Amino acid sequence: MVYLFFGDGKGKTTASLGQALRSVGEGKRVLMIQFIKGPWKSGEDFFLPKFKIPKSKFQLLKMGKGFVGILGDKLPRAEHEKAAQEALDKAWQEIKSKKWDMLILDEVNVAVELKLIPLKSVVDFVKKVKKLKPEKHLILTGFAPHKPLIKLADLVTEVKMIKHPYYKGKLAEKGLDY
Repeated sequence: MVYLFFGDGKGKTTASLGQALRSVGEGKRVLMIQFIKGPWKSGEDFFLPKFKIPKSKFQLLKMGKGFVGILGDKLPRAEHEKAAQEALDKAWQEIKSKKWDMLILDEVNVAVELKLIPLKSVVDFVKKVKKLKPEKHLILTGFAPHKPLIKLADLVTEVKMIKHPYYKGKLAEKGLDY
């Protein structure tokens, strides 16, 4: 089953984490790979050890190098591209390992939108995952809706922003937004 959470509203990563929590609660094993988030800590980093969730049940891999070209990013674009490709390669390696029932590719749609990795690579990845037996659950998140991914997905949810405090000058709040 392929889930796609996309849109300009807040809540895509939060929805995927909720799905992960539900799955782990039912005894499933979940791996989340973050494509953009990486250098800074967010609430999900502290949750796992605080509640003593073993890495064999839920693991979070931050493979991104942070925001690309904004908010003080000084890394060469090639480093972001390399990190995104390594994240996708790692995702395939892990899904083939058969250790995980669910794989979350957090912000993978952003990596595609920013042209860090080709859309075709992600489409090919999804097609290969859909052919696996037993069936694996795959969640893709990020703001950009890519039609080939929408077509491949079994469940598509758009998270639409109606209003956001950022546009009134309020920065992201620790524990709520990250």
